[in-house]
Amino acid sequence: MSNVDNQANGYSLGQILLAVFAGIVGIVAFVVIVAKIFGVTDPVEVDEPVAVVAKLEENIKPVAVVEVAEEVSGEPVGKSGAEVVKAVCSMCHAAGLMNAPKIGDSAQWAPRIAQGYETLVKHAIEGIRTMPARGGNPALTDEEVASAVAEMANASGAKFTAPAPKAAPAKAAEVAPVVAEPAKTAEPGKATDLVAAAAASAPAVAGKSGEEVYKSVCLMCHAAGLMNAPKFGDKAQWAPRISQGYDTLVSHAVKGIRTMPAKGGNPALSDAEVAAAVKHMANAAGAGF
Repeated sequence: MSNVDNQANGYSLGQILLAVFAGIVGIVAFVVIVAKIFGVTDPVEVDEPVAVVAKLEENIKPVAVVEVAEEVSGEPVGKSGAEVVKAVCSMCHAAGLMNAPKIGDSAQWAPRIAQGYETLVKHAIEGIRTMPARGGNPALTDEEVASAVAEMANASGAKFTAPAPKAAPAKAAEVAPVVAEPAKTAEPGKATDLVAAAAASAPAVAGKSGEEVYKSVCLMCHAAGLMNAPKFGDKAQWAPRISQGYDTLVSHAVKGIRTMPAKGGNPALSDAEVAAAVKHMANAAGAGF
């Protein structure tokens, strides 16, 4: 009887099921199309490959950046007269070595004070008789030497006025373009070669020769044998010292021993310069260093 009814209506069961399925698919398709048109659905996010992003950032990197130099303010602080006297001048002026007027001895300083402050400063800067230029310390500035002269002379009855420290000229901040070059990764096999080439091309820093150090610093005591210093060229006095070995003599000269101050009282000297001076003096007395 069911078959009769279906046939009577003109549709079979299969046709009805197919029509229902097609209708559902059509409705879903219609909803999706409408949603796409009106932007209802969220766009699908696709992660960009890391390599592509990195390459893009490298391509848009600026070729230059501007760095503003920091403005330097304030004045350079030099040594005071008291500091220079303690570090350099006292070596001779404290005990009156090499005819140096003793600090505080008004009688010895009187004829020198009478020459005037400018003359005393000129002598101290350029050197006079047995006193080396700048007391044997070429690192001292003219103002520091002048302050030391005033310090010693005033302690011996003078009333000199030490020079005021000079103000450093103010410099405006400078703007300098710095070209940023793309970083290059050295090949593993060439890294060591690059370092070696850079070291080989670096300019060598030239220091004072042994003779120059001797004339500016060591001569003060070693020329006349002051404070038991072995006299330059005296083989008898140098023989027991030479027998100690070059390294020992250099160590004594760098660190100081007994009445000899470290680096001959001139801390501005490098260890290599001190060693060169030791070799110069010892070889002049018969050593083969």
